[in-house]
Amino acid sequence: MRFVKGHGTENDFVILPDPEGELDLSGSLVAAICDRRAGIGADGVLRVVRTKLSPEVADQADEAEWFMDYRNADGSLAEMCGNGTRVFARYLVDAGLAEAGEFAVATRAGVRRVRLAETGDVAVDMGPPRVLGESRATVAGREYGGLRVDMGNPHLACVIGDPVAGLDLTRRPGFDPGAFPHGVNVELINAVGPRRIVMRVFERGSGETRSCGTGAVASAVAAAHLAGESTGSWEVEVLGGTVTVTLDGRTSHLAGPAVLVASGELSF
Repeated sequence: MRFVKGHGTENDFVILPDPEGELDLSGSLVAAICDRRAGIGADGVLRVVRTKLSPEVADQADEAEWFMDYRNADGSLAEMCGNGTRVFARYLVDAGLAEAGEFAVATRAGVRRVRLAETGDVAVDMGPPRVLGESRATVAGREYGGLRVDMGNPHLACVIGDPVAGLDLTRRPGFDPGAFPHGVNVELINAVGPRRIVMRVFERGSGETRSCGTGAVASAVAAAHLAGESTGSWEVEVLGGTVTVTLDGRTSHLAGPAVLVASGELSF
């Protein structure tokens, strides 16, 4: 089984080329691959398969040739991954499966358009954020209010006064299962300047990660909401670097670096 390893602001992924849809990718196999001691180690797996061969997204085949079959580190399926989409796009171009420039990628959350810039950054149209109201997260016994944001996957984005650098995210934050019956990605955010925020994130199925693309957009939406704004560009500092989120009132865009760092053969 061939693999490529890549990351977007240190949100890292194992890419499995499977153009003909031949891999039997079980949850246990994904978890073994993502194990940072016994496997390659990653926040998730990106399977590269032709959209027309994937029944769950075959209706997107007219718009996107390739389907990003994303799995969390615990083997569970995920609807969408912003950094994963950017790394996926970088792989398609480097592997000669797509032309540099702008093209579409199929995901469980719908078609996403990506663009590779001459600087090496990759941008993706993340679709319109949906604000669903407010809820609360609990971290180490402290409650924080936040905004429920649907980015194709669920988020609870909390702009807080406590320094996020000091938070204990070794355990999953508490949340209202009635609001998030399928789990949720929780972002803890500090506003540190005009349209600049610092974010840490605990992703369902993966734990704390160095970056989260959909979480960065949800965080920008929450920060903009608190400031009484709905449009503009936000710099989002994550543990693995910085990404840019642009809100235009119609959709959202995420831009930042996407790097491929290794390739080889798996022997699982």
